[in-house]
Amino acid sequence: QVQLVETGGGLVQSGGSLRLSCAVSGSDLDDYDMAWFRQAPGKELEFVAAIRWMDSTTAYSDFAKGRFTISRDSVKYTVSLEMNSLKPEDTAAYYCAAEVGEYPNLVRGEDDYEYWGQGAQVTVSS
Repeated sequence: QVQLVETGGGLVQSGGSLRLSCAVSGSDLDDYDMAWFRQAPGKELEFVAAIRWMDSTTAYSDFAKGRFTISRDSVKYTVSLEMNSLKPEDTAAYYCAAEVGEYPNLVRGEDDYEYWGQGAQVTVSS
């Protein structure tokens, strides 16, 4: 079992930066892959980025590459998403997710992830 709690959402101006954090609790975290997803109003949930806890291998969606950075802290047991050059279209609820790393590569489908946080709202004003 894994429990996830997101913090760090808020309101930021276009071009600004924001850092989301996901506190992770549970056992055998080395076995897990962690990810961030987002859902904008009226839109489907979409993959943002993922990281493998064991070796910090990462994967990004096209819109996140070059602007967002996912990382994990094995001492604090957190997964972070650093977001730079934010745009109004980045406005969404952002969710932390986890799955037992049963796949050889990081996966991007929401159905692949078993555990979810409650979400953190990010609003980017123009």
